This record gives sequence, C-alpha cells and structure tokens, in this order.
Amino acid sequence: MSDGPQMVFKKPSYPISSQLKAYLDRYKRSTEVPVHYEDLLRFSGSVSVYSQQDDDTLWVRVFYSDEERKEIDVALKKIYSILHSDGSDSIFEDLSVDAIDYCTFGNSKPFRIKIRNIINDNYTYFYVKRSDASRIYGLELEHLLSPYNLNFLVSADTLIEEHIAGIPGDVFITHYLPLCTERQRAQLAKEFVKFNERCMIRLLGDMRAYNYVVIPVHDFDSVIHKIRAIDFDQQNFEGDLRVYRPQFFPENAAMMKLIKTHLKRESVFQYKKEERSSLAKRALGAESQLRRLVDSAKSDVLSTADHIKMLGSQISQFTGDQRFKKADSMGVILELALLFVIKNYRDLSVI
Repeated sequence: MSDGPQMVFKKPSYPISSQLKAYLDRYKRSTEVPVHYEDLLRFSGSVSVYSQQDDDTLWVRVFYSDEERKEIDVALKKIYSILHSDGSDSIFEDLSVDAIDYCTFGNSKPFRIKIRNIINDNYTYFYVKRSDASRIYGLELEHLLSPYNLNFLVSADTLIEEHIAGIPGDVFITHYLPLCTERQRAQLAKEFVKFNERCMIRLLGDMRAYNYVVIPVHDFDSVIHKIRAIDFDQQNFEGDLRVYRPQFFPENAAMMKLIKTHLKRESVFQYKKEERSSLAKRALGAESQLRRLVDSAKSDVLSTADHIKMLGSQISQFTGDQRFKKADSMGVILELALLFVIKNYRDLSVI
C-alpha cells in the first residue's frame, strides 16, 4: 500500500470541442456570465486562510480595489442567481459576497465564492474555474451515473460549479473515523467498496482522501455515511488502471482496513454487484443523453497515445475483453467499460 498509483504531476487542460459545446447547449449547461476566471485573477492582495486547527489550508483570501470589487460583487451575485435561481437580479439586495478565496494547490486553482443571505445569515459556496474538457466530462458523468445530481455551468473559458457539502475524506479519517461505532465502520466499509467500484467503471481518477467527502446522514435512530467525489480533474486521462481505483492510494489505507476488518469476501462481491447494477440502471435511464456525451468523448483528445494504449491493455487483462486493446481514444475505452457493465447487468437480469 506504500507505493500508490503513478500519476502525471500536472495534467494538461483540454479545450471544449464543438461537439461537447453542442452537448452543453442542448442540456442547458452553457450560459453567459458577467465575470470570468481570468477577471478574478486581477486581485491586488491576499492573506492565507487557516483552519480551525490553525493549519494552512493552501487557500488565500483575495482582495480587489474598491471600484473593481463593486463590479465583481454584482457579477458574482448574478452568477449565483443563474446557478441557483432564475438568473434575475431581484435577489441581489438579499445577498452578500462575504469572501473570495483562491486555491494555490492542485491543477484547477479554483476561486471559492462565499455567498451569504443577509436576511437569515445562511450561506453557501460556488467555485469559478478554468474550463477543461476532462473536468466537464467528469462532472457530467457524475451527474448521470452516480446517486448524486450536480449543478454546473460553462461559459467559454470559465466553469462554474456548485459546492458539494461534506467532510473532506482526509479530515474524516483523522478526526471522525476513530469516533465511529462498529456498525458505522461496517457501513462505511460497504460505502467505500461501492465508491471504489463506481470510480473504476466510469474512469474517475485520483480519489485520494482529500478529493472526496464523507456525508453523515441521520437514518431513524442511527447515523450512516455516504461517500461522494468532489474533484473531477482526472477523468479518463491516466494510463494506470490503479489511478481509477481509490483502494490503491495510500491515503485511503484506513478505509481499506475497514473493509478487511468488517466485510467478508462474499459481501464485497455482493456490494460490487449492487453498484454495477445501479450504475447500469442509471446509464439505461439516461441512455440518449449518455450516448451523446460518450460520442463527444470518443471524438475528443483527452489523453496521450501512451496512456490510451496502457489503460486499454490493463483493462483488457482485467476484464478479458480484447476490444479494450484496440481502443484509439479514452472515449472509446469509456464506452467499452460502460457497455461491459450494461451487458452483464442485462444478462444477469434475464436469468
């Protein structure tokens, strides 16, 4: 477990193709926004943001000149209204832009916008990032194939994402997992098996502990936990199959220990089958939309030839399906992976 999957240090950003743009237009993901990512880079100063434990979060709070801040505040309120409401300015008076934070870590280097309702003091966040085709495919596949819906918008070179609430996986493992009951640990083990399977099938990579959140949910007289991805930069780019299997990252060793301690081998197979069946049902339920998305991915350049060859060979060995070896794009590998799961589901459901 000490040696994790090998990854490219910095994944390149891929442009939005005309076919992907047409998909985004068709399914109302495209819009026009009054401020873009590059505009927010014109901050005049910043201070580090620290956690409650006084740790450096690698985020900085940025500041703008008074005149520019007024324009940016109005623009960000407009984006919030487009993302969460009808896009009108009727709610502007009730909103305050409390903070604009910039992340200095990772590929996307996002801005995190904190919006507060001044009437009731409720607040939420959204993120402003550079558009990247890989990330957009990752977001849309999460929306279509996971148990969770995702709200995001694309405007030319800018991507707007809603905030996904939860406890970051690394924080949960350190501070909350030790407090969990044995029953909760067993349920978490089950959730991680399903999360691991879901990521592998739809080729979502780099699910180290800080790239997903754990969400406590009250269920009758107990608390259960769900696991949800929050980072979609590494959608079908890497060549190493292990990158798409969270189980192989050293940061997830505590979760793997839960599985070994609390689940029998038969239970692991059962939960894998359950997740594959659920994913197949979601894929069939959104068949025409998923087909358009996959067709777009098949025609896009989303990785290198070496990565495509390596991943195709590894999945071919893993599944026994020789078609993966012949794939000439990451989109084709994605299509074959989804078809493999759907076919198995259909074959089993007939029995």
